[in-house]
Amino acid sequence: MPSSIQNPHFLLRRVHSLLGVVPVGAFLVFHLWENSQSRFGAEHFNTEVVGALAGLNYLPFIEIGLIALPLVFHAVYGLAIVGGSRAEPLRYPYLRNRLYWLQRLSGIGLLVFILLHVGMTRIAGLVDPAIHADLFGHMRAALANPWVFGFYLIGLWLAVVHFANGLGTAAISWGLTASAAAQRRFGWLCAGVGLLLGAIGTHGLIGYLIAPAGAAL
Repeated sequence: MPSSIQNPHFLLRRVHSLLGVVPVGAFLVFHLWENSQSRFGAEHFNTEVVGALAGLNYLPFIEIGLIALPLVFHAVYGLAIVGGSRAEPLRYPYLRNRLYWLQRLSGIGLLVFILLHVGMTRIAGLVDPAIHADLFGHMRAALANPWVFGFYLIGLWLAVVHFANGLGTAAISWGLTASAAAQRRFGWLCAGVGLLLGAIGTHGLIGYLIAPAGAAL
């Protein structure tokens, strides 16, 4: 009997890595792009970004079925992987081992950030519709606090690092980069993708603070 059938974790790990890329990773890229629209100001952001998304057909199905549930599975199984891990980054200080632990630690920090971020935005908007009506103003007021801005900046880069490193490990898991040379080359590509996404996300956070209402930067 094939080992993949005998060991259910073989399949679960591949599903875990796949969901980390699509749809969770794809949503991260989209979310960073839409938040970068903060540079155009409050009117554009609230109307063209928040308003346009609110008008999508089957939005609850998209949010729950294509984003929330895959994210929950990815997070829960990721925590299970962390709990079963026995690697020692200080005893075995080679790069792959350090990246393995960076992925696990960034995932834990990212989970905390996502829970607080969703609570401050999506859940708060359900409780107080005025927040959803002016999400730009809500984020601008929150990010004006240096502690909140720092928290969001750390959360943003945790997400970017986790995604970029996860692309590399997913490629290995799915046999797309079999050789060490292919893994190194793809690793540099993933690092470039991460830096680009981090720059877009950071620009989006700054945009909330300095974009005049209705004006582009």
